[in-house]
Amino acid sequence: MSDDLDKSLDEILEAFRKNVKVSTKKYNLQTYKDVFVGSEAVDYLVSSNVASSREDAVILGKSLANEYGLFEHVTRDHEFSDGKLFYRFLDGQRGKRKMDDGTGERLGWQHFLSPVPQVDSGLQPIFPVADLEGVDGRDEHVGAHVWPLDKYNIETLNHVHPPDWVDPAPKKEGSADFYDMVVIGGGTAGLITSGSSAGLGARVALIEEHFLGGDCLNVGCVPSKSIIHSASLVQKLRRDAEHLAENGITIEGGPSAIKVDFGKVMERVRRIRSVISHHDSAERYSKDLGVEIFIGRAKFLSERSVIVNGRTLEFKRAVICTGGYPSLIPLPGLKELYDLGINPGDQPRPAVMTNETFFNLTTQPKHMVVVGAGVIGLELAQSLQRLGSSVTVFARSGKILPKEDEDMALLVQKQMEDDGVTFRLSVQKYISIELTGNVDEENGLPEMKITITENGSNTDLVCDALLIATGRRPNVTGMDLEKAKVKYDDKTGIIINDKFQTSNSRVFSAGDCCSQYKFTHAADFMARAVIRNALFFGKEKHSALLVPYATFTAPEIASVGLYGSDLDKKGIKYRVFEKHFKDNDRSICDSDTVGLIRYRVDAKSDKILGASIVGTGAGNMIGEVTLAMQSGTGLSQMASVIHPYPTKSEVLRQAGDLFNKTKLTPSSKKLLRGLIKAQR
Repeated sequence: MSDDLDKSLDEILEAFRKNVKVSTKKYNLQTYKDVFVGSEAVDYLVSSNVASSREDAVILGKSLANEYGLFEHVTRDHEFSDGKLFYRFLDGQRGKRKMDDGTGERLGWQHFLSPVPQVDSGLQPIFPVADLEGVDGRDEHVGAHVWPLDKYNIETLNHVHPPDWVDPAPKKEGSADFYDMVVIGGGTAGLITSGSSAGLGARVALIEEHFLGGDCLNVGCVPSKSIIHSASLVQKLRRDAEHLAENGITIEGGPSAIKVDFGKVMERVRRIRSVISHHDSAERYSKDLGVEIFIGRAKFLSERSVIVNGRTLEFKRAVICTGGYPSLIPLPGLKELYDLGINPGDQPRPAVMTNETFFNLTTQPKHMVVVGAGVIGLELAQSLQRLGSSVTVFARSGKILPKEDEDMALLVQKQMEDDGVTFRLSVQKYISIELTGNVDEENGLPEMKITITENGSNTDLVCDALLIATGRRPNVTGMDLEKAKVKYDDKTGIIINDKFQTSNSRVFSAGDCCSQYKFTHAADFMARAVIRNALFFGKEKHSALLVPYATFTAPEIASVGLYGSDLDKKGIKYRVFEKHFKDNDRSICDSDTVGLIRYRVDAKSDKILGASIVGTGAGNMIGEVTLAMQSGTGLSQMASVIHPYPTKSEVLRQAGDLFNKTKLTPSSKKLLRGLIKAQR
């Protein structure tokens, strides 16, 4: 237990001793020394406004007794209650947490907050770890570099990194400010942690060096889904133009008549981002939510203090939410061209990019090479191809989306190949990249030559854009974590226990900088758990989070829970039930029959251990499966959930029908036939 927590509980205990009468009591010929009466303790808690009602006082009393062992019933037969029972303070025993070996969760202060849904800790898959050997860590990521400075980017910057921002004034000039919570990093995890904590009455400081909103708003979810939308419209028009004739509709000129203004597409991306950016703005979090915002780099001074912009902030709790950044592969010539792309001076700017700079594009590449066949690389590769570029994807893994079931990933690959994307997935080594000296007259992009080893021999490929999407590193450098006694790993991030706590008991962590789940929605729920654990003695576990995720290619692919490979490694026996969209009426009506849902179910019950969906709308449908797993709804029960007809989501129920059919053994069929005959 931390010193601050000890201090807080000591104050409560001291108030109990001072205001609740402790005396010797007799009951049934027994004498009990130094005890107090439960109802008298409740009287004090209510009259002193520590609790708002007698019911709340009982909840508080149970928490102090059960969670931290501050007192107990004299015979240990009863929990704390508003009655004539006797209780005794446990001097010298605070700090050793009482563990509940039963199945029910004991009531504590954390129940004043909505709990984070949790499931069995065994339902988390293992994700492939990015190969970062030979990749140098960066002390600063390039998210601070934004162009063009049009009205939309300026509006976004004014929201998430206002140039005229003034740090909050100290309460007492010349001395350190004291906060209930200091949050380092203003991405999803940091914003949720700081805003919600301030809303609960805590004094909170949020420190962000670059952009509030983090990757999601600025260089991730928001801009990527915006460009995916535009690319999908183009593809839909082209696809529909080929099939409209059977519906009696003709587009003059056919698919070739569809033209793409890439500059307008990217302008829309910037506009959408600027509209959404107000939600994550410094002004909103400061004025509306009561968070004290500091724009600058945080560095730890000690186990309980940080410094930012020359100001020392002391804290009861700190939460590190610094996220991650994309890594550059060890390719000779890459770092130089990447730096030139950020600061070109009077030279043409080479389009050597990660996702942090991709959305700065204003002109369309003719041929883009994507290094990496994961989520980010595939989403942007397909989008650029559909918008009119020629795209080649390089990878060394031999397949795309290596964690997904191979047959499902192949459905995505086939569609991308139909779109025109070229895959070269057996690269043995990346040799070099260099400028050729040519500059395209139309788009102004310098031409580059990348050399790789493939099938035992070197080969060259000329392109005018290169996107590196091979892995991410956690942002853990430059904070003097050693001074806070916070342990970390350069590749995997902040080291936390199952309750999001670092090696410094006052410091917690959430989001990409500490977890294998590098998703916005996962960071959101990690932050909720951290609030409960850090401020309210919660018991939320990282291992118990059930996190669905989706890749927004066409078709989409989404999963939750364990894959077959995970179950095989764990030695868990399971059965597979799947339903294909080609057998779904709505999919047939929409001429969109690619894909399926696949459930992985416990071999001896209908418990859903994991599920994957590939097809249009997979990202939306996986939520229903997640809810079923979260609530303990088995696949058999899924079959009884009525879905509207005709909808694609009917496959979720129909797979349940397949499970129920397995219950019809020859014996049960014979019994049912007998019952039917008895009705005649």
